[in-house]
Amino acid sequence: MNKIPRIISLLLLAFSSGASIANEDSRQWVELPEMMQQHMMSNMRDHLATINEILINMANGQLDQAAEIAESRLGMSSLESHGAKHMSGFMPVGMRQAGTSMHRSASRFALRAEEGDLLPAYKALSEVTSACVACHSGYRIR
Repeated sequence: MNKIPRIISLLLLAFSSGASIANEDSRQWVELPEMMQQHMMSNMRDHLATINEILINMANGQLDQAAEIAESRLGMSSLESHGAKHMSGFMPVGMRQAGTSMHRSASRFALRAEEGDLLPAYKALSEVTSACVACHSGYRIR
């Protein structure tokens, strides 16, 4: 069996499993000023779009392009463009740690993808999405 569709299925399952009913949502509220809420939501939408672009490039065998996208938009070199330093002061420690883990994992993914071996790159990408899932499972903003 081809492992790539299985890996993609697992990634999709990670994003869809554990969905809470709104009145049973036990995630920690994070208070942010309205402008910062919008900024954070915009960043997260871009993160999701970036992961989609990475997957498309990987599916097309363009691992170098996937690596470049990951590092520039999700990796450690993207922190300044996201306003991470300004935002982090409003985040609880666990939320900050999840964000840092995501950015570091994205940089590690970029390195794996540059090596040109698809399966290790997918494994590294799952570390990125795991950090996303951990944060979204534990926190919500208002």
